[in-house]
Formats: sequence, structure tokens, C-alpha cells
Amino acid sequence: MGAESLGSRAVIGRFYAALQQYMGSSWISQIAMPFDSDQESETYKWLGMVPQMREWIGDKQASGFRDNGITVINKEFEATLEVLTKWLRRDKTGQLKIRIAELAARAGGHWGELLSTLISNGTGATSGLCYDGQYFFDSDHSEGDSGTQLNLLTATQVTALDVTTAASPTPVEAARAILGVIAYMLGYKDDKGKPMNSQARSFLVMTSPVLWAHLAPAIYNRQVNSGETNPIQGIIENSQFKIDVAANPNLTYTTQFVTFRTDAPAKPFIMQEEVPVQMKALAAGSEHEFKTGKQLYSVEASRNVAYGYWQYASHSTLS
Repeated sequence: MGAESLGSRAVIGRFYAALQQYMGSSWISQIAMPFDSDQESETYKWLGMVPQMREWIGDKQASGFRDNGITVINKEFEATLEVLTKWLRRDKTGQLKIRIAELAARAGGHWGELLSTLISNGTGATSGLCYDGQYFFDSDHSEGDSGTQLNLLTATQVTALDVTTAASPTPVEAARAILGVIAYMLGYKDDKGKPMNSQARSFLVMTSPVLWAHLAPAIYNRQVNSGETNPIQGIIENSQFKIDVAANPNLTYTTQFVTFRTDAPAKPFIMQEEVPVQMKALAAGSEHEFKTGKQLYSVEASRNVAYGYWQYASHSTLS
């Protein structure tokens, strides 16, 4: 490859090509809904659920909206790579390919980092408040006719979360704990007092890589312990349920995992984007290069994340 191919256009081209391979982990689209933005902030009105079908007797009964809402302010993000012009001239393709790929990987994984912060902060940080004013994972959610509900689960709510060793549950223990949590989530009610997850059939379990090693066999192995049939596999094979597990290196859980419903039209999180990832350059012929002998390649984006429906997520602690 000649030196001409390593000009600024080639560097930018390599970045966008690599970015397509790193557009975030597959779990991002499962738990977060994207929204475009064209201003500094956007307000989302989480106005309760639409009414259930009823027998039409007399006049139609219109169901009004609730006033809950959340405003998401876009934030500016950037990362800048400095490249020596002589590297381009001397065709250091191997080194540049690595650096460009690393920059693309960081940019592609940015949504995952932002969402992971929401997950980590959801149990009590100031930034962990969701649309109803409670922490995203909390013990006293209530709106309309829902009654008090919680998605911060322990063995008090799901007895199967009580295992022999919390940090290393057996596959059978982990399978029963996961199924117990999903069963609990199926009982969440909306602000009309109606079951919110009655149609739920698809779930994603997420935890740290350490605990993932114990939860993954509980979901994917056909047999557990000494040839015992995996209860999760039995349900998957004999029904329309789908359960997956993801290892998130951004989480530091040792005995905790989160469970998300992934087949609802709405999602647990919001991804708001005003300006998608783009690369700008002070490259060949720029004043910066003239003065320093270096070129700058800056990756920029304007975006933010926020909490959506807490009813599609739960935080569980093994004990």
C-alpha cells in the first residue's frame, strides 16, 4: 500500500469502516430505544399505559394521560487522536490500523458505557432517579392504580435467590433464581392496575463477567448437575420463551444480576442522539500540522441516555 492511501481521507475512511464493526454490543438495542433530537434537550412524557379493551356499553370511556415525564439534556462527547505526519509519510500502516481500530471500538462502545452507568447507578445514586421520582431499581414504585411495587429483589420476594454460595451458585440454583425473578416480573401492574408484562416472552439477564460464568450454564446447558434436565431449557423448548445472558465488563457485580424484558415496544432505557459519531480532522495542509508536524483526528457526538420503563427491568441479589 502506498503512502498516498494513508492521507487524511484514508484515515477517516478506515475509522468509519471499523466503526461499523463496533456499533455497540448486541444487548444495547434489546434494552434501549433510540430517539433523534434536534435541540438541546427533549422531554419524554411517560404517561402511563394505554387502556385495555372493554365491552362497549354506553358511551366510550376515554382514558386520559398522566403527567409523569423526564427531560433529557444532550451532552457533548469527544475523543482526539494525534498522528505524526511522518508516520503517514513512512506508511506505518500496522500501527495506524491498530490506533484507528481502537478509536472506532471506543466510539462504537460508547452507548454501552453510558447505559452501564445507568444500570450501576439505578439502585441509589442521585442520577439513578427515573420518571416516577424513585430510583430506577427501588422498593416503592407506585403510580395510579398499580399499588406499591418493587424491582429491587432479594430472597424476601424471590425465595430462589437464596442459594448455597451467593458468589457461585450452582447451575440449578441459578436457573431457579432466574426463573423466579422472571415470574415475579410477570406480575408487575401498570397505572391502570392491569398486568404490564402478560405478553412478555423474551428476557435478557445481565451481570459482570465473574458471575456470568455461573449464570450462563444455567441458561444454555441442556443438562445441569448430574444429568438433571435444565429447567430453563425445558421452558424454552416447550414454550415461546427466550432467555439470554450477557456479560457486561462495565459492571462490578459479585452477587447481583439484572433482568430485562426485551420484547416490549418500549424499553427500560432511552438513547437520545442529536449528532451521531463523526470524525473531524486537522490534517495535511492545516495550520496545526504546519506548526507541530502532527495531525489531529477528533471523534465527536452529541447524545445522552436516560431511564425508561422500570417495569421492564429488575435488580436481583443472591444471598
